[in-house]
Amino acid sequence: MVLSMGLMMPLIILVARFFKVTPGQRWPDQLDNPFWFVTHRRWGHVVAVIVIAGLVCALVAEGWQAPWHSVHAILGWAVAALVLVQILSAWMRGTHGGPVDPFTRKRRPPQEWPGDHFSMTPRRVAFEYVHKYAGYVLLALAVAAMPTGLIAADSPRWMPIVMTIWWLAMLGVFGWLQRSGRCIDTYQAIWGPDPNLPGNRRRPIGFGISRVKSKTMPANPK
Repeated sequence: MVLSMGLMMPLIILVARFFKVTPGQRWPDQLDNPFWFVTHRRWGHVVAVIVIAGLVCALVAEGWQAPWHSVHAILGWAVAALVLVQILSAWMRGTHGGPVDPFTRKRRPPQEWPGDHFSMTPRRVAFEYVHKYAGYVLLALAVAAMPTGLIAADSPRWMPIVMTIWWLAMLGVFGWLQRSGRCIDTYQAIWGPDPNLPGNRRRPIGFGISRVKSKTMPANPK
């Protein structure tokens, strides 16, 4: 659990939030950089597998107990449930759409542009609210679950020290990237800032998201 939720999850969140446009990418001439999506999806599934393995180990070691028998059990089951919500919501996010096929990178005729994401259908809007805000709650619960778990397991004293240093470092990186304007709107990162596009006609979902109104932007936004 420490490996997945403590060490890996903060990095996955930073990549998804701040590297939709990578340093050196000539945005908006170069659109739809898959780095953040591939990293977030691939390692998000790895985290989910490790969480499930940790849960199985706990059940084998201690046997079945009511989820509310301790504070850590309540937090742990809530974390496991939200990890499942994240995976299921990602699988149900709908179609991509847009003028370029995300797999072949070939242009599509205009009649094939509509898709859940490109058109920002109710399905896509619901996914973004669920996936993003469930992720924020998951992060908060994981922060609370880890120290209670370390105490319950009577972990070596160096582990909470290392975890505290790691999370403080991640928090510092988060603040620096946020102030640098790196939290770019997903829709604009993929399809550009054209105000006529469906997703650019509505407010971005989430907090602290940078949206560009013009058609030009520096490679390293400030």
